[in-house]
Amino acid sequence: MRTSRVKLRFSDLIVEFVDRDRALRQIEELGERGTYPVYIIYGPEGCGKTALLRQAKQILEEEFSYSVIYVSPISREREEILSYSLDIKDVVHEVLSAIPDSYARIADVILRIISLVIQRFTRPRIAVLMDDVFQAIGLNKVELYVKALLNLIEYPPKEYEKIAILVTSSEGITREKIGRHRWAHMYMMWNMCKEGFRELYDLLPYQKPEFEHVWRLAGGNPWILQELYRSGWDANKVVSYLIAYKDLHTFIADLSNEEKEILISSLEDSDTLMKHIRDAKRLIYKLTELNLIARVWDRVEYLWFDFPPPERDSELGIGRYYAWQTPLHREAVRRTLEQLGLT
Repeated sequence: MRTSRVKLRFSDLIVEFVDRDRALRQIEELGERGTYPVYIIYGPEGCGKTALLRQAKQILEEEFSYSVIYVSPISREREEILSYSLDIKDVVHEVLSAIPDSYARIADVILRIISLVIQRFTRPRIAVLMDDVFQAIGLNKVELYVKALLNLIEYPPKEYEKIAILVTSSEGITREKIGRHRWAHMYMMWNMCKEGFRELYDLLPYQKPEFEHVWRLAGGNPWILQELYRSGWDANKVVSYLIAYKDLHTFIADLSNEEKEILISSLEDSDTLMKHIRDAKRLIYKLTELNLIARVWDRVEYLWFDFPPPERDSELGIGRYYAWQTPLHREAVRRTLEQLGLT
């Protein structure tokens, strides 16, 4: 790949994008042809979807001459919410100034920018990279928004050369909503492979635990690695944060006795959820909604960005059908069950 690797903030460090070679080849392939329909990438919280989109922006601009709009509605800093190629700067500024409270309505702003770029440029190549936009627009509007994006591909205001629309989400629940329609192709993305994760681990300075120990805690998830690094490698602090952030005490206390038994069994074998699918539907929905587990049974490679997880890895909590997003997500549930006196 000719494009240089982007620099990314990782806690108090600036590191270079590493690994994900297959995913980057897939970005290059969609750069060649565009996307049809909308592409949506789901994956565990913190698995690297944001980093992939930032690298994708550079690839599509430098190698394929796309005008790129990158939006991350849930970013804390305004300058991180929206970035774009310089050639469409005037259009972006025009739209931002014309729509009151534009950053609060950034999803609508993006639709307007796309439409104007298609209208005003001669056969443009335009790429739209949207990071966790579903959280910003609300789950009740997800379907209509994806349809609006598809309409810009299918019924543009003027002819374009290529268009690529790539949306990432940690919201596994939206998969059911969008999957009912033909409006998007959905792909999964998993945590980093062991070799790639070691590259990221090696970039961290100062004394640190052995790599194998960190791998068993994070399961290849860059966000968990960052939290471990920030906490001085204290896994208990990260687990406590997950328990509080996801309000696991309330979640588990609300379960029926049967659901609690299934949950306890799933700590040792995540496929217990599939074995008890009729009785575990509400439990699975809640675990998915809280971004604790992911459905992973579709392991055909063309349905994944980068590589799917291994067929089974009980140490990391990965089963044939369901997987804990990371070992520490599973540990947070285990710890909560213990605190409630259920194990």
